[in-house]
Amino acid sequence: MSTLAQFDLSGQVALVTGAARGLGRAISLALAEAGADVALGLRDVKTGDELAGEIAKLGRRALPLQMDVMHLDQITRALDETVARFGRLDILVNNAGGGWVNLAENVTEEEFDRTLTWNVKSAFFASQAAARVMRHQMRGCIINLSSQAGFVALPTESVYCLSKAAISHLTKCLAVEWGKYNLRVNAVAPTFIKTPGTEEALSDPAFRADTVERIAALHRIGEPVEVSGAVVFLASPAASLITGHTLLIDGGWTAR
Repeated sequence: MSTLAQFDLSGQVALVTGAARGLGRAISLALAEAGADVALGLRDVKTGDELAGEIAKLGRRALPLQMDVMHLDQITRALDETVARFGRLDILVNNAGGGWVNLAENVTEEEFDRTLTWNVKSAFFASQAAARVMRHQMRGCIINLSSQAGFVALPTESVYCLSKAAISHLTKCLAVEWGKYNLRVNAVAPTFIKTPGTEEALSDPAFRADTVERIAALHRIGEPVEVSGAVVFLASPAASLITGHTLLIDGGWTAR
């Protein structure tokens, strides 16, 4: 196999959660460009038509799905619909997630529970449902979205940080447990990326300047394509011996 062919995902089927915008959108398009058909997990299925159209223009099939990851029944149903439509599932990207900014002493039980559900519980149960399909295929790849926040302390984001640290360790646990099925489980951990979700915070000049300074090697905010390319790599045969790993995409933030 040639070097470039190792990055080809033709004939594979991917499901991306939180696909409507930002990193989820970029990852969905990148997987399609690499040759995969893509199921789009969406909090509101009505938001998926434009992205599905873009994927169709790339010559790949797209399937918009109602998949609010805060609800386990929607996770299960979306996995079932993906397999019913495409006949298989090769790649799951657990991208959906988020959190609230609050001082640790002021965090409410609701904020804590919702953050852990959004970031950890949803990824676990989506992975579980995907693995039940992939183990019968004896192949598959799961890629979780962790964060540099899982490796450093960010004031006012204690619960978000702990949830992303949990994702990195969960990645190791699932990789070890499911390796016997030829399933690979990895994660990517981005720094601040220019997306609709970070737009408000990065519009504050002082916050942006501090963030750029902390991205210690490259001193710039990342672009979605700089994450989606890493996801394609981890999903591809080029990464066939990589599992249980979290790839930091942080511009050098954690190198200090």
